[in-house]
Amino acid sequence: MASVSSQPQFRYTQPPSKVLHLRNLPWECTEEELIELGKPFGKVVNTKCNVGANRNQAFIELADLNQAIAMISYYASSSEPAQVRGKTVYLQYSNRQEIVNNKTTADIAGNVLLVTIEGQDARLVSIDVLHLVFSAFGFVHKITTFEKTAGFQALVQFSDGETATSARNALDGRIIPRYLLSDNIAPCTLRITYSAHTDLTVKFQSHRSRDYTNPYLPVAPSALDGSSQFNLGLDGKKLEPESNVLLASIENMQYAVTLDVLHMVFSAFGPVQKIAMFDKNGALQALVQYPDVQTAVVAKEALEGHCIYDGGFCKLHLSYSRHTDLSIKLNNDRSRDYTIANPALVNP
Repeated sequence: MASVSSQPQFRYTQPPSKVLHLRNLPWECTEEELIELGKPFGKVVNTKCNVGANRNQAFIELADLNQAIAMISYYASSSEPAQVRGKTVYLQYSNRQEIVNNKTTADIAGNVLLVTIEGQDARLVSIDVLHLVFSAFGFVHKITTFEKTAGFQALVQFSDGETATSARNALDGRIIPRYLLSDNIAPCTLRITYSAHTDLTVKFQSHRSRDYTNPYLPVAPSALDGSSQFNLGLDGKKLEPESNVLLASIENMQYAVTLDVLHMVFSAFGPVQKIAMFDKNGALQALVQYPDVQTAVVAKEALEGHCIYDGGFCKLHLSYSRHTDLSIKLNNDRSRDYTIANPALVNP
């Protein structure tokens, strides 16, 4: 039998309370699961689910103080910890004596939804994809996207709470349809709650925020090209001038990426003429030249966000380079001209 001192998850300095604080719960733990956990010790009269930034905490209120003490005492001395869906749950007395309101902001219906996009490529989901998904339920007024500790999130504003509720009920827990996403984006799931906001403030149209009620809203300065003319794609991002040379940045480099590896990856879309590798700001980058723009466009669309190695390692981020013809002065392990029949001739 484990001693009390070996159970750091129990806060004995807190005075006993019939309200217990539970931590390390699985995502979207339900009220039924909490009641089932407390049932052997007495009647659970109130609950508060999905508390905290990661929504993995909860409170349960038992009908009697002795029942709460019995539950804490049992798990403090038991060799088998409290579990929900196979996850160990940590219990302690709450500093509150009752759960006054079981309704959190996330439970109170409103016209603005807080959307968390889950998936390894969540941040690649564009604002236009979100607009298409939520517009199926009514006119979307505004959308803003941002990144928090919970992940990539968005606020979606409808005209009224009824429309927002219809969208939430239909989309919560659903996967974004595959046909709306690029082939290189992994499946993404929507988790939706209500927001306390009622009217979002959007100062600029951009790839991170959009006001569909005000077509005259200025475009973000970052979305202007050098000639001060609007040059935006459908997602509000500045359109890059297409080029036959791609600039590849590689992140999460757990394995070595050689010239031959890059040649093999990019040759899948057409003949690679030249490659030049270099280090910039502590990260590996490379310039990859194709014979024409069309081949480079196909390669960019297919390889953006692609991981060279399984497990999310050596992820590619691609953009168009201003170069059109790379100057390769010598063939070595950092640069290569594949248009020369005998590469050795270029070596010093």
